[in-house]
Amino acid sequence: VKRTHEMFIANIGAKVEEDENILEYKRKLKFQDEYAERVDKYLKINEVQKEKILKRLGVKVEAKREEKKEEEKNPKVDEEDKKLFEPLEKLTELGNIGKTIREAPKPVEEKKEKIEDKSKSLVNVLASTERQIMVKQRKEIKPQWHPPWKLMRVISGHQGWVRCLAIDPSNQYFVSGSNDRTIKFWDLASGQLKISLVGHISAVRGLALSARHPYLFSCSEDKSVYCWDLEQNKIVRKYHGHLSGVYSIAIHPTLDVIITGGRDSVARVWDIRTKSNVHSLEGHGDTVGSVLTQEYEPQVITGSYDSTIKLWDLGMGKCMQTLTQHKKAIRSMVMHHEEYTFASAAADKIRVWKCPDGQPLRNIAGHNTIINTMSLNKDNVLVTGGDNGTMYFWDWQSGYNFHQIQTIPQPGSLSCEAGIFASLFDLSSLRLITGECDKTIKIWKEDPTATPQTHPIKLTHLPPVQLPLTLK
Repeated sequence: VKRTHEMFIANIGAKVEEDENILEYKRKLKFQDEYAERVDKYLKINEVQKEKILKRLGVKVEAKREEKKEEEKNPKVDEEDKKLFEPLEKLTELGNIGKTIREAPKPVEEKKEKIEDKSKSLVNVLASTERQIMVKQRKEIKPQWHPPWKLMRVISGHQGWVRCLAIDPSNQYFVSGSNDRTIKFWDLASGQLKISLVGHISAVRGLALSARHPYLFSCSEDKSVYCWDLEQNKIVRKYHGHLSGVYSIAIHPTLDVIITGGRDSVARVWDIRTKSNVHSLEGHGDTVGSVLTQEYEPQVITGSYDSTIKLWDLGMGKCMQTLTQHKKAIRSMVMHHEEYTFASAAADKIRVWKCPDGQPLRNIAGHNTIINTMSLNKDNVLVTGGDNGTMYFWDWQSGYNFHQIQTIPQPGSLSCEAGIFASLFDLSSLRLITGECDKTIKIWKEDPTATPQTHPIKLTHLPPVQLPLTLK
């Protein structure tokens, strides 16, 4: 044994050479075992061709013609085999059809002309339907008639730009914040100043009045967010956490939280009572210029100067959806009071979105300037205020611009100080309040003398609304 081991020690671990004849024999046996029966059943060819194929494959099959004829007449087909050979049967059927078409006699010239006419008509029908599919249908929605608006009152009192406004839930007074670092309360009916609050050390950029508490919330460029007790007219809570100026603020309608957004590109959720920072909604690449909140999902919507809108899950503190259709900075957004929709305004377009997924519904174009503010009343009148002092009035459903106003700066102001920074409808939807660059607050109302005859709707200026493709 030792001598034998020494004799073959050089070949230990070497790969055994395989005999090609043995491998070929194995392949023939395997084919005969697995495929011979199916070949007999489903190859619809004559015996000569069948034998040639089988000889080429190396399978020896004894010819039993009588038995095979009976099997061909009544083949026993398994359902699995049917599935496997369905494509083959279809191909053979198509081949037979093609053969009959090729072997068919040529038609007479009259028949040829009829066939050509039919084919031409069929081509025309197909072309017309294709054109109907390719061309987008445009339907004009008839807008609702709204009376134009006119100036009712001008209120002076601030020493700086009026940057933000808020309305009292009882509709008795409104609040304004300015670059002069003050917050002023005004009587809505008379326009008289009621009280001024001082506490911020920089421009006041956002205000929000609570409907469930006697609180006013304000945010400023000094990085601060304050809670004012309106029974004592003093600051009762301070919310610290923003790293730069705070530009927007909103109160949740049912929860005791507020949401603020600022130049640090973060929207922060604060607990009103404990002053704790519940969530830091990070993800924007620039200033968060506008914040919306609602009871239903998405409970928080933020618009940023990076031209994106984010929909947030308030419970998880995570972004659910990012909308990137805008190309310019988003400075204002508004929620519809009845529909499950909201609108966003940028220098490129006004876009209307559907909640909760942010599906785009329609675009409103025409106000070609930086839009600082946007408001919507219960009569579906949408107002946008521009940086150049223009104010456009739109019908919400159709996007029809039924009125335009160019504000006039108060005497003593520069012509460039005609910008509109804030706008707000009162709860009756009959008064529009605007805060402007000329340090004034203007109150607007509907023109009572206007009628559909004196101010008709001009349908030529109606923007087309794109509908889903339909085939007539």
